[in-house]
Amino acid sequence: MNRRRANLLLAGVFALGIAGAAGARPADPVPVPGATPLQLLPGEYLWLPELSPRGPVLVLVSLPEQRAYVYRNGVRIGVATVSTGKPGFETPTGVFTILQKKREHYSNLYDDAPMPFMQRLTWDGIALHAGRVPGYPASHGCVRLPYAFSERLYGVTAHGITVVITDQPGQAPLLADPGVFARAPAAPAPSVLATPIARHRLPTPAWAGHEWAPERAPPGALTVLVSRADGALVVLREGIEIGRAPLGAGEPLPDGMRAFQLLEGAEPGPDPSGARRRWVQVLGDPVQDPAALARAVVVAPEFAALVEEALAPGATVVLTDQPLRAAPVTVLDAQGIASDPVQPASPVDD
Repeated sequence: MNRRRANLLLAGVFALGIAGAAGARPADPVPVPGATPLQLLPGEYLWLPELSPRGPVLVLVSLPEQRAYVYRNGVRIGVATVSTGKPGFETPTGVFTILQKKREHYSNLYDDAPMPFMQRLTWDGIALHAGRVPGYPASHGCVRLPYAFSERLYGVTAHGITVVITDQPGQAPLLADPGVFARAPAAPAPSVLATPIARHRLPTPAWAGHEWAPERAPPGALTVLVSRADGALVVLREGIEIGRAPLGAGEPLPDGMRAFQLLEGAEPGPDPSGARRRWVQVLGDPVQDPAALARAVVVAPEFAALVEEALAPGATVVLTDQPLRAAPVTVLDAQGIASDPVQPASPVDD
């Protein structure tokens, strides 16, 4: 395939790409058929990591499309056909983090079936791994990936990165309105989404009771969960709760669930006082009124300052109008936030 044809083929997503055949073993790359990168045969994939050589990685799995999309620092670097859970064993939707990685893993229930490059999403058995990709949902809940793609993905991921599984068609993350996360002067209603956070104290008992214990979890990217229904903000790292605080009085969160990821780099601010963090929205309807989010997520300034200080590229902030069910939390499903208590690894079965 010449470069001009490849550029036309992958316009809007890649400059050049190759696909790999599926199967239980690695296969040599073969040209991608069709006119667009989404016209992939079962088991094919595209992979071009040089489009974004560094930055936080995000994986988005679209159940209706049976596709997995890989982004690094907000740039799409890969797409693959997948096979998710068949009827009766549906793959759950939501926002997950990678809890465990194993190059070699075997099913405990299904005749020791090989599950190479396993990346665990829940402690009760949902994972990404290499396997048969027939072109339709066929697994027992896991997300099967083409072997060669799975190996490449395994090489760029780390514990704690974000994996989004959605029942909507896949789309590239959208740059969030910088006003939501922009550096701003102190305000009476501090928000974890507006930095730096106001350091003043508020004379109300609603601020009492927050906790912060980062020593509970190893280093990694944060997941910040905000539930207006429960009036709580929960901070996780490596799937382990390290912080929790009540929300103060504020505006209601918009309906539904929204998730944002922090990228590397910064954008110039509206004045010389500082640069603005770069975020992308990876789940949910586009935000119509970004300022309303800052007015909705109101927490004790001392706690907000701790969260702000811990934020680093790869951090995920999730806002929901649904309740948190229980803690610690590692999975967000379409109905709200589901609970997966941290425990010794249980079987991961395809």
